[in-house]
Amino acid sequence: MKKHTLSRTYMILVFIFMYAPIVLLMIFSFNSTKSRSVWTGFSLKWYAKLFNDSEIINALQVTLEVAVSAALISMILGTAAALGIFSLRPRSRKGLLWLNNIPMMNPDIIMGVTLMLMFIFLYRICHLPFFALGFQTLLIAHVTFDTPYVLLSVLPKLRQMDIRQYEAARDLGASNFQALRKVVMPQIKSGIVTGGILAFTMSIDDVVVSYFTSGPFSETLGVLIFGMTKKRISPEINALCTLMFIAVLVLLLIINFREFKASKEREE
Repeated sequence: MKKHTLSRTYMILVFIFMYAPIVLLMIFSFNSTKSRSVWTGFSLKWYAKLFNDSEIINALQVTLEVAVSAALISMILGTAAALGIFSLRPRSRKGLLWLNNIPMMNPDIIMGVTLMLMFIFLYRICHLPFFALGFQTLLIAHVTFDTPYVLLSVLPKLRQMDIRQYEAARDLGASNFQALRKVVMPQIKSGIVTGGILAFTMSIDDVVVSYFTSGPFSETLGVLIFGMTKKRISPEINALCTLMFIAVLVLLLIINFREFKASKEREE
């Protein structure tokens, strides 16, 4: 009993240490003055100023465009890759999964710098204007680190699928595409959606890779906030971070709810 109490107390302290700064940030986003240490009264003026700041609105627009586009492209590429890997022999499958894990395990700064150097090489040495640092390179970078997460979300659904249903559809005259669309896709749809939501969350949350691969007119919110931290931080940033935290929290709750619902369906 004593050991259980100590472990529970330790867990509570860890969560307090992790989330207390975020809670303070959210509280002072409603402060009526710029003070981040003295509460002077409740106000929504920093949220009003936030939505009237054109620089922040432009960064928000770029962030959402990149996140949505990267999530959709990653869903297509990750699903196709998962189908391909699932059809391989175990040894080949293991090797490709190991390669898939590299972008996930690499430090963000290594991925950001290497992608930036590759884009600069393609633009300046190979004379390919498409790879000039801007929105397109930012999107390619996000798709690069989003796709592995989609693949790992779809692959378990393929393993749970009864392959005999696909074979029966083929025996009954369905083409490969028809069997894929009407038999396989409905069974792995939850994994595709979960992977897409996770990819969207990862794109919104990214700072380091975006910092190295974005151009002067394609800054994301994370890059903009990072630049603002070098100066005196405005309470508008508190309001912005509060909204971003709530958005990411809602997405994570949706992902966990879908996984819980899927697990209950499997048990039934």
